[in-house]
Amino acid sequence: MAATLTKHERNLSAIIHASTFSKYFIPFGNFIVPLILWMSNKKQYDFVDYNGKQALNFQISMLLYSIVAGLITIPFFIGSMPGLFDWNVFGFHRLSDLNNLNIHIDSDDFRFGRLFWPVGIAGAIQVGLAIANIVYSILATIRTNEGQYFKYPFTIKFIK
Repeated sequence: MAATLTKHERNLSAIIHASTFSKYFIPFGNFIVPLILWMSNKKQYDFVDYNGKQALNFQISMLLYSIVAGLITIPFFIGSMPGLFDWNVFGFHRLSDLNNLNIHIDSDDFRFGRLFWPVGIAGAIQVGLAIANIVYSILATIRTNEGQYFKYPFTIKFIK
């Protein structure tokens, strides 16, 4: 495979994967920069088309996983604040009494306090996703520069 690919195709594909790190300098750069590079070269080179789709699908999947991980931790945050619905704001006294909502998690049994669970779970998942994003983006950059077809794991195919 590597013999039929030009140096330009391999470099361009590697740049697409490496451009996902632009998110640290440009907001949403991990989507915008690879998208521009892929869209401008996808019709000329099949290898670039394949790698552009892979990079964008992986970044979209990572964003989706991050959002889901954040949403899963919302009940933990609500449960860690037992008096959350007992405030008197705008004339609503004890909002939890209005709809018979009784949310209470006894945090006395937790060794590290109330905020350990939401921060610990959300933080561990987000750190794991960030490490996976960095490791696989670097690996994809190296492999595509060598002319190999790289497929990201845990990727949902949004762009086919």
